[in-house]
Amino acid sequence: MKLITRGDALPGDLRGGIVALGNFDGFHAGHQAVVGAARDWARKLGRPALVASFDPHPARLFQPDVPAFSLSSIEQRAAWLADFGMDGLVMIPFSPELASLSAAEFVDHWLDMRLGVAGVVTGGDFTFGKSRSGDVAELARLGIASGFAARVVDPVNDGGGTISSTRIRAALRAGQPGVAGQMLTRPFTIAGTVEHGAKLGRTLGFPTANLTLGDYVRPAYGVYAVRVRLPDGTRVDGVANLGIRPMIEPPIELLETWLMDWSGDLYGQSIAVELVAYLRPEMKLPGLDALKAQIAADADNARRVLRGQ
Repeated sequence: MKLITRGDALPGDLRGGIVALGNFDGFHAGHQAVVGAARDWARKLGRPALVASFDPHPARLFQPDVPAFSLSSIEQRAAWLADFGMDGLVMIPFSPELASLSAAEFVDHWLDMRLGVAGVVTGGDFTFGKSRSGDVAELARLGIASGFAARVVDPVNDGGGTISSTRIRAALRAGQPGVAGQMLTRPFTIAGTVEHGAKLGRTLGFPTANLTLGDYVRPAYGVYAVRVRLPDGTRVDGVANLGIRPMIEPPIELLETWLMDWSGDLYGQSIAVELVAYLRPEMKLPGLDALKAQIAADADNARRVLRGQ
């Protein structure tokens, strides 16, 4: 699968495709329904199957001070879409200039000229153009004028309501990674490069792989049972503290993961940490002996939880 970013030209072999259009942060079950419809339509017609999304997320432009809310990185989405059978992911640069385009101008410039689409698939709540002036009905009307068809996919309901990124973020913030994972169809996963930390865990006999959270939504601070995907693809059970580490001054926000039954050097390497279950909130303990005992207890608890997964 090809990833097109920074406004680069679409390769010729991807023009004339069927495009799933939206933000698709997290690529949850609702997003999969939209993208799957585009993929199946493309395969039926013998055309490329594409996803077109926006970078940065429009909320970043209009609300620059909003707290971090991403459910995935672009690289994660690209990998998931490749596994899903898509041929290309186009990340449209979202800028003040793009935001100022009318609905008709967006269709003419991006969907027609830049992508040369034969069809577009969206969710029913998709809006586009200056001040979100265009909706799915307008997209269908403009598509007819430009020579492409537009289809709308119904939302996916899991019995608790429509599956959405908003619900997933709320579940994570409430310390419910399992609920979030059901809507995502996979565990919520934080990926990044392992950094050096205070090395307190090494002193206590529990060396950790430390990641900064970057643009990811902040799940509830606390201790989690996790699984870690290593650079070679191996998956290892672990226990992680996500938060500001109240035992250490100054407080620094990190995801610190002890990989159980594994040893090695991961500094500077990329790993992915899957949040499986929330075990307890962060706490400040009376001393390092108490902290060491608590980590051991957390590890035992994590092992029990992960055995049942």
